[in-house]
Amino acid sequence: MASAEAISRARKRTVGIRQTLKAVEQGLVRVVVVAKDADVRLLGDLLASCQRQGVTVTYAESMKLLGEASGIKVGAAAAAVLEE
Repeated sequence: MASAEAISRARKRTVGIRQTLKAVEQGLVRVVVVAKDADVRLLGDLLASCQRQGVTVTYAESMKLLGEASGIKVGAAAAAVLEE
């Protein structure tokens, strides 16, 4: 739950795998939050990029919870807290 809370408190964030991957590759991300029930095949590039960039990856309980914390009405597989 703490991971989803970090997303909801963040003033700057990304939501979704593609937006989050772009931000990681640009070096703008402090921490990435991934939903435990997200499809691992879709997360491969994002997780590899996080490892290369040295970005911390934490996990939210579900896509639904992560989506709600991100302020959207659908589930989210990934989100990130951006540097301010």
